[in-house]
Amino acid sequence: MISSFNIEKLTAMLRDFYTVTRIRITVFDENFHEIAAFPKEIAPFCQLIRTDPSARSMCARCDREACQTAAKRHGAYIYQCHAGLKEAIMPIYLGSLVIGYLFFGHVFAYDSYEDGWKVIEKRCAGYQVKIPELKAASLRQPLMNENYILSSANLMHAIAAYLCMERLATLRHENLPVQIDRYIQEHLTEGIDVRNICAHFKIGKTRLYEIAKESYGVGIAEFIRRQRIEMAQSLLLNSPELGIDEIASRCGFHDYNYFFTVFRKVTGKSPKEYLKEKDTVS
Repeated sequence: MISSFNIEKLTAMLRDFYTVTRIRITVFDENFHEIAAFPKEIAPFCQLIRTDPSARSMCARCDREACQTAAKRHGAYIYQCHAGLKEAIMPIYLGSLVIGYLFFGHVFAYDSYEDGWKVIEKRCAGYQVKIPELKAASLRQPLMNENYILSSANLMHAIAAYLCMERLATLRHENLPVQIDRYIQEHLTEGIDVRNICAHFKIGKTRLYEIAKESYGVGIAEFIRRQRIEMAQSLLLNSPELGIDEIASRCGFHDYNYFFTVFRKVTGKSPKEYLKEKDTVS
């Protein structure tokens, strides 16, 4: 684990979230291992589902894939789990590092109990679970609409930011992913690449790729490109005296056409379009 959490204060915050929303919330580390949750017990519905080994395996897979998707999106990801309940997950960032995830789930998000049970019964038909008990557990779930879930996800987003702002989550600086991130930030304007990083830290490409996927949600080359584009966006807005060619060079791009291509891929706009849009908003 690359981070340390203040478990006592973290649990108190999760309790507050549950008190307000009545939705169970969990914190995972960057490797998808549970750190804290409130309430500690999962919902009766999920307890029944997990009595089937294949369904329990699907729960773990669903959580893991949601973490990966949220990391790639750099924001909250709301989805329906394999059993038909609504869930949401939010990466916790310290700088550019993903140090964990906030997750809430077990939400019955349907217009009616009848509509919800039709979906759940179909999704769980292949599991070895007691269907009458599963239906009874479903009908004990509170009905929650999409707006309520979106509001809860926004609140979870604020909690993720608060965790780091109040130092309830901190980096373990001796950890390799932290060292790699710092090295990238310090050499971003240079010709840094996978080979340089592997040589500096004396690790193989496979290990570096694993660290990047776990800590950044993308491959190492893509992470470096995104960091350079973020630097370019800042220079475009804050250093109007610089030409785009010079900005590209300062951000480690020595081919203007390549810079243009990467900038558009990351932002969806050319540098000039991006600057014009920001000027219009201002």
